[in-house]
This record gives sequence, C-alpha cells and structure tokens, in this order.
Amino acid sequence: MLRTQHNAWLHLIATIIVIGAGFAFNVGGEDWRWLIAAIVLVWTAEAVNTAFEHLCDVVSPEFHASVQKSKDIAAGAVLICVIGAVIIGLQVFVPYLVRR
Repeated sequence: MLRTQHNAWLHLIATIIVIGAGFAFNVGGEDWRWLIAAIVLVWTAEAVNTAFEHLCDVVSPEFHASVQKSKDIAAGAVLICVIGAVIIGLQVFVPYLVRR
C-alpha cells in the first residue's frame, strides 16, 4: 500500500506519532487498547479501500460515473474511520495533556 497510496504514508506518519505520544505520556493499558484499535481500524479501512479501488480498475478500466461513485464512497468510509480514530486519540491524550 505504501508504494501506491499517498494516504497510506499519512496513516503511517500518524501511527508513528500516536505510538510515540503513547510512550511519551506513558499511557495506561486500557488507553493502549483504544489506540491500537483505532490504528488497526484505519489501516484495515485503507487496505479494503485500496483493494476495492484495484478491483474497480480491473473490472472497469474505462471511466464510469458509477464506478467513480463507488470508489468515492469507499474512500469516505476510510475518512469516517479516521475521524473516529481522531476522536479516540483526543479522548485518550487530552487528559494526559491537561495533567501537565
């Protein structure tokens, strides 16, 4: 995915930042579980979206509005997962930031 998907690089950078922040703030076990779940959710959504896009390109190499709409919806699902992950990240890290 990293070879073909620009957004995968953004997810990788975010993953590294979140893991680094987790260690820096010495987050607890339950918080780690939430962070890992959020990371896995985003990466899974990106992988499914990438597979779906490749499948669409094979099935319909020419442009079709319906295929493009399907790709947009799949990309939207990734965005929904990212928004959820950001909310989880805020819920985990804000209390650690407030304590400092």
